Amino acid sequence: MNVKVLGVGCSVCQSMYNTVTQIVAREHTEAEVEYVTDIDKILSHGVLSTPALVINDRVVMQGFRGARKIEQALREACQI
Repeated sequence: MNVKVLGVGCSVCQSMYNTVTQIVAREHTEAEVEYVTDIDKILSHGVLSTPALVINDRVVMQGFRGARKIEQALREACQI
């Protein structure tokens, strides 16, 4: 699974990235987690607000909605 956190480097974006990496490590999920700060790459996903969570090239979340929502999105992606 490929997971990207799209963000411009602010504390909220960093918090989402940290939360994602903690969940992936805790659940022993095989995932490549990437933190993307390049604005052109962020815009290529059609994202206009950050942070955003992209799983397997699909935007699943815009805005940091907490660890439970992130965990739910990751679980759903693993089941597909």
